[in-house]
Amino acid sequence: MLPKIVPRVLPVGDDALLVEVSSGDAAQALHAELLRRRAEGLLAVREIVPAARTVLLDGVAEPARTARQLAALEVPSTLPATGAAVEIPVRYDGPDLADVAAHWGVAEREVARLHAATEFRVAFCGFAPGFGYLTGLPARYDVPRRTTPRTAVPAGAVALAGPYTGVYPRSSPGGWQLIGTTDAVLWDHARTPAALLSPGTRVRFVAVGAV
Repeated sequence: MLPKIVPRVLPVGDDALLVEVSSGDAAQALHAELLRRRAEGLLAVREIVPAARTVLLDGVAEPARTARQLAALEVPSTLPATGAAVEIPVRYDGPDLADVAAHWGVAEREVARLHAATEFRVAFCGFAPGFGYLTGLPARYDVPRRTTPRTAVPAGAVALAGPYTGVYPRSSPGGWQLIGTTDAVLWDHARTPAALLSPGTRVRFVAVGAV
């Protein structure tokens, strides 16, 4: 028996629905299931956009009927594997690595080892073009944002905040804990698709040098 997600479905304008669920895991599972149904012709919708605990359906052909279907939706508890994982090379040399190690109660080398050993998944995107919110680390490794955000975080900074890992696609202010750097290009408007990461993408960080 598949576990049932009990969503709250809200109308947005004339042809969109916002589906609220209880957790980030539920939002990811719902997003994957809705993509599957659209691919199989079971759901007529133009866009499916996940967030932390919501999924937005835009361009819904029959909003009222779709809302009733969503209220009775059953979603698999495990996320499907979606292609090969994107590998991002990283140097674990961030200025907050020592603070994260202290928060975790481990050595700096262990932070790098644990992070590189984890398979992540892009839960949703936002903040800046190409920025993905990646989940995968156990809850005990959640870290707080910095008390004082930096006015400029360099492009390619690999960072942690709360349950998420992210990579800054361009220089911008930010309050995440910086644990490493990468030369990977997260956003390139001349590339198709422009974003290296999209919701549902599996991601692995590959340590450059000894860990």
